[in-house]
Amino acid sequence: DKQCLELKSLKLYLLEYRNLGIFQGNAVNRVLRDCVKACKPWRMTVTGEFTPRGGIYSSISASYSKKR
Repeated sequence: DKQCLELKSLKLYLLEYRNLGIFQGNAVNRVLRDCVKACKPWRMTVTGEFTPRGGIYSSISASYSKKR
């Protein structure tokens, strides 16, 4: 609740995934894990909306909630 992610840094971080060659679900989980590690939120949800070649649309979500 006291830290945030800078938008420009987040943008540059996400661009690194562009040519990585991993599954979409794995990418969403890695982004969530890295963001949780960076800013230690109470809860967080990351949603990846993918439109790859071929027109197959997919939306993948991953959530984190701090243990009480």
